[in-house]
Amino acid sequence: MEGSKPLKVRLTFSVILVGVSLLFAAVVTDHWAVLSPRVEKYNSTCEAAHFGLWRLCTKRIFMLEQGPKEKSCGPISLPGERNCSYFKHFTPGQSSEIFEVTTQKEYSISAAAIAIFSVGFAIIGTICVLLSFRKKRDYLLKPASMFYTFAGLCIIISVEVMRQSVKRMIDSEDTVWIEYSYSWSFACACASFVLLFICGITLLLIALPRFPQNPWETCMDAEPEH
Repeated sequence: MEGSKPLKVRLTFSVILVGVSLLFAAVVTDHWAVLSPRVEKYNSTCEAAHFGLWRLCTKRIFMLEQGPKEKSCGPISLPGERNCSYFKHFTPGQSSEIFEVTTQKEYSISAAAIAIFSVGFAIIGTICVLLSFRKKRDYLLKPASMFYTFAGLCIIISVEVMRQSVKRMIDSEDTVWIEYSYSWSFACACASFVLLFICGITLLLIALPRFPQNPWETCMDAEPEH
């Protein structure tokens, strides 16, 4: 690497590491979306849920009387009995009155599979950048930038699949859920897309050879003919 290029690469790589950290946080946590059913009577328990790519967690919350506009269960941060199950443990017909198991399982498997590709691309890109710090290996920056860009695209596709999953459940006539909100894991996934995609393109621009600033610069740098 020549000139200020190493500094630019290290700064870009530092931002990319933040994006990768957010990506891992989004993939391994289960706070992508929070679902709440309608509360018909107070001074009793209701069941809210939050889920991610791998598991669903339900929480029994004791609801006191609230204002006339607050008809949903929650917020999910209130104390209550918590029960979590991984999606692979679900079978059709089990707990169907609480959660649309089959539908959510199909969507979550799709979103999780795409997220795994995103994680894989991010890991390979990081390996390429670390190897490029050695002498005469800065050519690895170009594939690294593409891997980070692909990682960003995959995670935003996973986000869209999850969003469609929630929308389909809320729009269903048989659902018990009346309200939903996206939580911090969802925000981490969106933020990782922005950082990985933008910094991936930035890293590619840094890795490209410098274009001549003057028309005659290329001629002056050319080797003399013998």
